[in-house]
Amino acid sequence: MTRRTCFALALAGLLVAPELAFAEDTVKIGVLATFEGAFTVLGEDGMRGAMTAVDEFHGMVGGKKIEIIKGSSDASPDSAVRAARKLVEQDGVKVLVGPLSGDEGLAIKDYAKTKPDVTFLNGSSAAQDTTLRDPAPNFFRFSTDGAQWMAGLGDYAFGQKGYKRVAIVAEDYSFPYTQVFGFMAEFCKAGGHVPAKAWVPIGTKDYSSVIAAIPEDVDAIYVALGGADAVNFLTQYEQAGGKAPLIGGSITVDQTVLTSKGKIHDVLIGTPSAGPTADSNPSPQWKAFVDAYKKQSGAFPVPSLFAHAYYINMKAALLGLQEIGDDVSDGGKRLRATLSTLTFETPTGKVSLDANRNAIADIFLTEVVKLPDGTLFNKLIKIEPQVNQTLGIPRDEFLKLGKVGRDNPSCP
Repeated sequence: MTRRTCFALALAGLLVAPELAFAEDTVKIGVLATFEGAFTVLGEDGMRGAMTAVDEFHGMVGGKKIEIIKGSSDASPDSAVRAARKLVEQDGVKVLVGPLSGDEGLAIKDYAKTKPDVTFLNGSSAAQDTTLRDPAPNFFRFSTDGAQWMAGLGDYAFGQKGYKRVAIVAEDYSFPYTQVFGFMAEFCKAGGHVPAKAWVPIGTKDYSSVIAAIPEDVDAIYVALGGADAVNFLTQYEQAGGKAPLIGGSITVDQTVLTSKGKIHDVLIGTPSAGPTADSNPSPQWKAFVDAYKKQSGAFPVPSLFAHAYYINMKAALLGLQEIGDDVSDGGKRLRATLSTLTFETPTGKVSLDANRNAIADIFLTEVVKLPDGTLFNKLIKIEPQVNQTLGIPRDEFLKLGKVGRDNPSCP
């Protein structure tokens, strides 16, 4: 080795030393959420949930400082993959939490297959086939899917509410397909009928033609819209004089919608729904989570399901990293092995994973009520314990029901 070479290596060492020291003292985690478009408010609350978990660990895991790097999408699969590529390939994260919505989750699952040394944990994305069919071995979902979130609602609408014919209004992508599948699986089996479905694009502003096409002889309308879409539909339905009772998809009666101003309150009171959270959950664990979440800037009175999902998945990531001492130098193999068997108590009960790395967890049946101060929240009606991804049906039989979609299931 020449003196010139020795000098060059020494200089190179001096140049990279600060970066290496920084890397050794910190743990980089990417958080991918929707901070643009119709679902922006959802993404912002998802971020509050993720940071609630980080704060629970006092910003440290395994003796190292947690460094959060944010990635933003607009709820489209392309934007989600672009943001994930930036986090992984430019920022160098080895652990990524996200994305938020259904089609994004399907796209990130496919991207995860091209990055086997990176560990992906879901945000709140809840399309069924992100994990049910052709899953990625390095993608984990500790937050259940949209069909699981509907557990108990179809039977409740048919048996307790007495709704026999229900029309559907939902966004036209994988997550609402999954929610409708979960609702109809019970509702149709109980004897109910769905004579009409309206699938609308994300970001729809004018719902006049959709409202006009709702059959007059239905007992209720099942609405699976989120964020600004839900607010626009509910506002226009109220202005059109709509009187049919509503059944809510999980994100339609979430705090991201219930806290909106205007007369949508009048049409939402009494709406039954189901999902991974219930605002009035009396458990001490839930109340402690609410208190911790409310320390985040801009927090709602109660965490949305997006805050809950990002919290659950971020906490799983931190528990896994803590268990392995933050060492992902093996390409994350030990981390993924740890996550695969991880079981922990959450603010909403125990969570564990199935063989496809999808969560098994409690689901909450709720109804929207109005508090004395005029605010709306979801009152807990019933808990469906430890719901799995096949809704209690043997896996082979469940797969024979087919992929969720516009026309599956059907009971006109």
